[in-house]
Formats: sequence, structure tokens, C-alpha cells
Amino acid sequence: MNKMKAFRVVGVVALIVVGVSLACAGGPSGKAPNFSLKGPDGAVVELEKLKGKVVVVNFWATWCGPCRKEIPGFLEVYEKYKGKGLEIVGISLDRGGWNVVKPYIEKSEITYPIVIGDGDLTEKYGGISAIPTTFIVDKKGNIAKQHVGYMTKDDLEKLVKDLL
Repeated sequence: MNKMKAFRVVGVVALIVVGVSLACAGGPSGKAPNFSLKGPDGAVVELEKLKGKVVVVNFWATWCGPCRKEIPGFLEVYEKYKGKGLEIVGISLDRGGWNVVKPYIEKSEITYPIVIGDGDLTEKYGGISAIPTTFIVDKKGNIAKQHVGYMTKDDLEKLVKDLL
């Protein structure tokens, strides 16, 4: 009988541990980690200074097919809502740095700010396991939503529109 009790206790503890792990999975919540990074022109983009706007923080790379596919939709949403308090910041994870990213920005006519991130920044955002990974930051600087994988224009618009 004592063995059955022990198995039950271990089972309950295991379920609690799994439940807590699943609840904590999916990256950070609460306040979005600040960053202060330079764009291709040397201008600094700092998340803290964008408080009061809805900010889309998009981790991407030039070699990533789904990342490249979602950029035109991001550009459409940006052009439509930037005057209403939307900002998009693309954080490139390209190892080739500006030598790779700058020509891609020009070729793709990306009009929202692009900066280059690193492993430290991805860790602050919960460890980026796949790209694209997009965080929607509300006007108070809190993470409202995280999305891993390709995001359609319609999905992005729906998420930001509710927060503007």
C-alpha cells in the first residue's frame, strides 16, 4: 500500500512540474526586454524610447524563406498603421552582419527599422528557437503576443489593430 501512495505522490508531482513547465514555455511575458541597437545608417533604435506605440519585434534573417515571405505583408501593415502608433523593428540574426543585411534591405525596399541582434538578445527574449519569431509589444512596453513561424499580413494586422 505504501508503494501505491508513493507512486501517486510522484505522479502528482510530475503532473505539477509538467504543468508549470508548459505554462512557462513560449518565451517571456510581462515587460519586453529593452535593446539599443544601431541600424545600417548608424541611428540607434531603442525599444524603451518606443513606449506609447505598439511595436512589432521581428527576429528574422535574409536566408530564411518564411522570413522573406512575410516581409511584404509586414510592409503593408506598417505603411497602413505607422501614422496610428505602430512601429516595426526587424532584428536580423544574420551572421554576415551588415554586409549581407544592408543589400537585402535596399533590394526589398524595407522601410521599417532594421537592426542586427545577437545571442544575448535572443536569450533575453526567451531563447529564439526558430525564425521568424515575432513579438507584439503593447503601448506600455509589455509583450502582448508571441508568434513563432510565418505570419500572414492578415494575422499581423489583426494583432496590432486590437492594441492601437
